[in-house]
Amino acid sequence: MGLIFFSVSGGAYGLEELVPAAGPGLAVLLILVTPIIYGIPIAAITTELATALPAEGGTYEWARRGLNSFCAFQAGALRWVNSWVDMALYPVMFSSYLALLLPPSFAEQVFFSVGPIGVTMGWLAGVVFVIIPFGIVNLFSARFVGASAAWIAVIVLIPLAVLSVVGISTLLTEGIDPLSPFAPTGTSAFASFGVGLSIIMWSYCGFDSVGVIAGEVKNPGRVIPKATAIAMIVIVLSYLLPTVAALAAGGWEDWTTGSFGDVAAELGGPALGLAVTIGGMVAAMGLYSSLLLSSSRVVFVLSRDRWITGALARQTKKSGTPWVSVLVSSILYALFSLGSFADLVIVDVFLINALLLLSLAALIALRIREPHLPRPAKIPGGWWGIALVGTPMIAVILFTMTTQFTDNGGFFALSLFLTTVTLTVLAYFPARAYRRRQLDRSG
Repeated sequence: MGLIFFSVSGGAYGLEELVPAAGPGLAVLLILVTPIIYGIPIAAITTELATALPAEGGTYEWARRGLNSFCAFQAGALRWVNSWVDMALYPVMFSSYLALLLPPSFAEQVFFSVGPIGVTMGWLAGVVFVIIPFGIVNLFSARFVGASAAWIAVIVLIPLAVLSVVGISTLLTEGIDPLSPFAPTGTSAFASFGVGLSIIMWSYCGFDSVGVIAGEVKNPGRVIPKATAIAMIVIVLSYLLPTVAALAAGGWEDWTTGSFGDVAAELGGPALGLAVTIGGMVAAMGLYSSLLLSSSRVVFVLSRDRWITGALARQTKKSGTPWVSVLVSSILYALFSLGSFADLVIVDVFLINALLLLSLAALIALRIREPHLPRPAKIPGGWWGIALVGTPMIAVILFTMTTQFTDNGGFFALSLFLTTVTLTVLAYFPARAYRRRQLDRSG
């Protein structure tokens, strides 16, 4: 549950921008509706596939079994490339929250320079407090990472729970309507819905990450569905209650990432504000640790299956952890966190959704090719059930991709996405030739 929680969420931290974009009432509605049309479909698809084929690799393994080796390679390569940008954000997120507790110039202060690249104190803090320690945590075992994620989740949720109690009590005693106005003044509800959906949907994706480590889960047919259901409830509540509570403070028009710390200080005093800010830092740690577990396993399966050098598949003797994959991935994420990713992050919209569509295609192909495959968590209702799950997810994906394209930077993101896909398609052919040579040598 801890791993799923941090693969998807990490709490309400970062949701502050949803409220000024969509309006208080619509923001709350989106928090409740988005899991139904996007989060639950992803979780249902992942749960069926991860319990039917509980092997490391997730979408890679499902595509290999249901589709073909080309789709499998694309699934693995695209997920790994996407992680370079995505994982680099969490050390930056940690430094951003840390900067709230220190002088404003802290994060941007240059520690030393390497050519044109300035190594800032913010980058150094992210490496020292996030990348190195949680890289070490990931060298132990998936069980150890999961246990640490569960404890980190408790630390993250406690200040949000206190904020929820204080804020909701203020709403009730002062008779404040947190849902008014429904949308920002001067903006249509439809336009606000589109902008808000583009923000909130990224707070409900990530359920497919559990499939990547399903091979390391004991009794996955029972554990994964139960953990996913519990995590879904915790995630929705961790978004809904703090957001509603924070509206007791007013001033939502100016909220930005990190504003929940200021709101907590206003409603509950400096101690609560400090606790919420520290909670944001700890959430960044949990997100990085849990997602490193899944992203390093993608590198491992590509190496294990001889698509890339076998050195990346080396494992520790005691726990079987792919330590070289963890180490190489950590170095890549540290390097990528040096840059500014305001534009690059937009490509996540396209890459993550492309992988989700590939998972859906693999599920459909497996239903056709292997109808008698044991499926402990099968989506009920036959093809109608798949349509009920897949149709809203596809609609949300197409809507968001269109929105991202029409917004500023959308053409750049689409171009970068197409370039990335083109490169992974071209990389397939030398990778396939390399794989054949390796397999021939091994007999």
